[in-house]
Amino acid sequence: MSRRNILAWIGLSMLYLLPLLAAAQVPTTPLINSHLTGRVVDARTREPLPGAVVNIKGTTHGVSTDAEGRFVFVTGQKFPYTLIISYIGYRKTEVTATGGHIEIPLEAIQSQLNDVVVVGYGTQKKSDLTGAIASVSGPLLKQPVSSFDQALKGAVPGVQVTQTSGQPGGGVSIRIRGGSSIQGGNEPLYVIDGFPIYNSTASPGILTGTPVNPLAAINPADIESIDILKDASSTAIYGSRGANGVVIVTTRKGKAERNTLHYEGSYGVQSLRKKIDLLDAHDFAILRNEALYDANPAKGPNQYLTPGQISQLGKGTDWQDAVFRTAPVQNHQLSISGGNTKTRYLLSGNYFDQQGIVKHTDFTRLGIRANVDAQPLDRLKVSASLSVNKSDANVAPSGFITSLLLMPPTATIYEPNGSYTLRNPFENIFANPVATINEQLNKSTTNRLLGTAFAEYGILDGLHVKVLLGADVNNTSEKNYIPSTIYEGIQTKGSAARGTYNAYSWLNENTVTYTRNIAKHTFDVLAGFTQQEFKSDIVRAGAQNFVTDDLTYNSLQSGATLVRPFADATEWVLHSYLARVNYNYNSRYYFTASIRADGSSRFGKGNKWGYFPSAAASWRISNEPFFKDAARTVNDLKLRASFGTTGNLEIGEYQSLATLYSLNYLFGKNMATGFAPSRLANDQLGWEKTYQYNAGLDAAFLNSRLLFTIDAYYKKTTNLLLNVEIPWTSGQTSSLQNFGSVLNKGIELSLSSRNFTGAFTWNTDFNFSFNRNEVLKIGNGAKSYISGNYIIQVGKPLGSFYGTVTDGILQTGEETAKGKYTGNATPKAGDRLYKDISGDGIFTTANDRTIIGNAQPDFILGLGNNFSWEGFSLSVLLQGSYGNKILNSNRQSLELFTGQQNAAASALDRWTPSNPSQTMPRAKLDPAPVFSDRFIENGSFLRVKNVTLGYSLPKSIIRKISAVNVFVSAQNLLTWTSYTGFDPEVTSGNNVSPGTDLGIYPVSRTVSAGVRVTL
Repeated sequence: MSRRNILAWIGLSMLYLLPLLAAAQVPTTPLINSHLTGRVVDARTREPLPGAVVNIKGTTHGVSTDAEGRFVFVTGQKFPYTLIISYIGYRKTEVTATGGHIEIPLEAIQSQLNDVVVVGYGTQKKSDLTGAIASVSGPLLKQPVSSFDQALKGAVPGVQVTQTSGQPGGGVSIRIRGGSSIQGGNEPLYVIDGFPIYNSTASPGILTGTPVNPLAAINPADIESIDILKDASSTAIYGSRGANGVVIVTTRKGKAERNTLHYEGSYGVQSLRKKIDLLDAHDFAILRNEALYDANPAKGPNQYLTPGQISQLGKGTDWQDAVFRTAPVQNHQLSISGGNTKTRYLLSGNYFDQQGIVKHTDFTRLGIRANVDAQPLDRLKVSASLSVNKSDANVAPSGFITSLLLMPPTATIYEPNGSYTLRNPFENIFANPVATINEQLNKSTTNRLLGTAFAEYGILDGLHVKVLLGADVNNTSEKNYIPSTIYEGIQTKGSAARGTYNAYSWLNENTVTYTRNIAKHTFDVLAGFTQQEFKSDIVRAGAQNFVTDDLTYNSLQSGATLVRPFADATEWVLHSYLARVNYNYNSRYYFTASIRADGSSRFGKGNKWGYFPSAAASWRISNEPFFKDAARTVNDLKLRASFGTTGNLEIGEYQSLATLYSLNYLFGKNMATGFAPSRLANDQLGWEKTYQYNAGLDAAFLNSRLLFTIDAYYKKTTNLLLNVEIPWTSGQTSSLQNFGSVLNKGIELSLSSRNFTGAFTWNTDFNFSFNRNEVLKIGNGAKSYISGNYIIQVGKPLGSFYGTVTDGILQTGEETAKGKYTGNATPKAGDRLYKDISGDGIFTTANDRTIIGNAQPDFILGLGNNFSWEGFSLSVLLQGSYGNKILNSNRQSLELFTGQQNAAASALDRWTPSNPSQTMPRAKLDPAPVFSDRFIENGSFLRVKNVTLGYSLPKSIIRKISAVNVFVSAQNLLTWTSYTGFDPEVTSGNNVSPGTDLGIYPVSRTVSAGVRVTL
């Protein structure tokens, strides 16, 4: 049976077994003596509490409240009887039921130390935690975003979330406590319903633009909560994959006693936040005349157009207006949940459609989910989670945004005969961006199945065995066609390419847990063995020279010229042993120790296994007898400290092995194919290891109306994986080896307050964090090495820009004295001056570079406020970053003033004999840019990330409907920044070269409205 058939059979079996599991719990008809209906609500807000447990005292009869906090008892018990109501984060309450309908208010225990969070291979109360863990839930997860990682912006201290592309379905870069690796992966590990995933690009390499974010295949509306593990005490249980932090995602489960149908839908519009200010046709023509005259004065001042012709030009073509648009986005979610005390289920379906603010770009997702939890026996629990999603995207081709900005306004979109203007009509050759976006086909389709299932059996009281199985199946296909009617396709007479990427990963986890209370001592022990295997393959094929463009990429055999095909396959295996012990004495003193041993196929045979221990302790001071007098003011207080080691295995496959590559060679008149060495073996290639210390404090003041957490950390990564230069006599120029180290250290702070309670509520959540990064050592004793516009230098942070420093503009009469600082052989007034960093009395680009900024922020922050009053609710989230620099590569091109392409509006202030500017150089026909601090801009910003206003209709209006909520929401509503580009939220996602804005698809502003209905 094929793999596809097996997976289909598993999926159908789960759907088939779902009703059987529910039916298996139907008991025989009981003796009915009483019928009771009720509702459990928050005592302060009167909001319903779904999932509260209601038991009849002295019996085993219990139910859970539905999405509206309602419950029903049909029982053999006679009135009156006592109900016991419990709900996480609320005080357990007892009430007497005498018949009819009863409403039960619960008092909230507003302490972050009593919440339950998900940790590696289990859950814990925050009061028992010794590590640094942050949780995200509620309004933050209800934002209309294409992937859930976008909802983490500004939500958690120590977590920097930056969009790598504003394209629909675009990627996000996440750094938890800074980037630790130079050439290895820096993204966190994601654990979705128990299945670990690293968010690497899953693409066959056909698209010419930014690949779609793999996490966009997962529906954010299915997520119940996200827990972020930051320190080594919490991440070491994930061993070789915990160095960059761990993001644990838990999807929604069935909670209701009765069937509940829920629909949520929204529709919105997206728009460009700002346009780049460029020259219009009139001003560009004058600029081009000046550049041509500067190059050849003998031909006169009007070599491009005469003044009369220029006066007739007007504004010309606005290429930004021709491509950007107001675009719709819609999201629809339908779910049904229910069950009983033995079986709970949730089925959901989702449709998401985001049209891009650039024409002909979009992202759509269609998905279904089935989650089932059952307890067929008193000692046996079983659970299954399955999601199947299909996503489609039309992607903007690479370089498109750059061409859009550089295309001269004097050029037209179409020729007089109706055909496209093929390219920039001047010396700098690039394609017509409107033709590119209209005619190129650049499509991606992903089908993803992600599922886990486990069975947990209680052998003895406190002793449980759990076996989990999981699978992640990803199929991505990409298609590209460049027709012969546009500039990019003229030479090839049409170019078509198709590719597929198939990946399959399976997981098996086997764990044993033992919990025991002995007087004032509590033990929680975990031990286990896990194994995971991953396989992938890529196939690419293409053709050129087509008779017709009509068949696009659907008939590769029609191309007269075949492109050399490509195929590749990779696999890796990870085997692990893990153990953890949690101990606390009298809820005062807590201790945690863990160790994980990972064996990976990726590393050299001398270093296959890595060992990752951790230890942590905490002291709940507020539970000490001597603290009673202070409890009225400080009702919760806990100190934490931890140390541990984690690893990073994200280096790609087969890096430790000697490998070959294929090539063609001409022997006489015959072409032969052979192989040549591409890499030397390194049997000692090992793990990057991160050692982390953490100290923290959790506190609650004024009866838990003010909650405070602060953490300080020191995080050092050693054995960095770097390509180190080796003697050429080896046949290679470099070898991947373990060299170097990087340090991250910082402080994180979060503050939550209940400002007003009662009929009107106002809660505030604030987080602030700063991280300091430093390169401690790099390979072979070197002090630095240059990578493009960046430098990696010992004692400096990663992301350091390396370039020249501007020093004004050369003025008339200064050619002899200062001309040697222009870098030009024949300096002229109006040239830009640069500082002589080396002190050798002359400026050269090679010798006079220095560090001119850094892409890492001084600090990041988030501020959320939530208000409610009589059915109205308002949430406002602000996100900010301060001190980071951005390389505005778009501006570097736009300030060349060559007349060969369009220029920034700042060209209006360029140097001329009548305008001796000290900041902007003259127009000149020289297309060679000099990278300088002129193009390093302040990337600080403060943004209103999300605003949502909602209203819950009163029961008198909706009658038999359980709940109806209407809302209006806005994302990226306002942004305060001095950055001159499209948007300050940009990064390449690369730890060596972050913060570069080069043709990145801009982030949009979105306003939407929607409704939530529960039946």
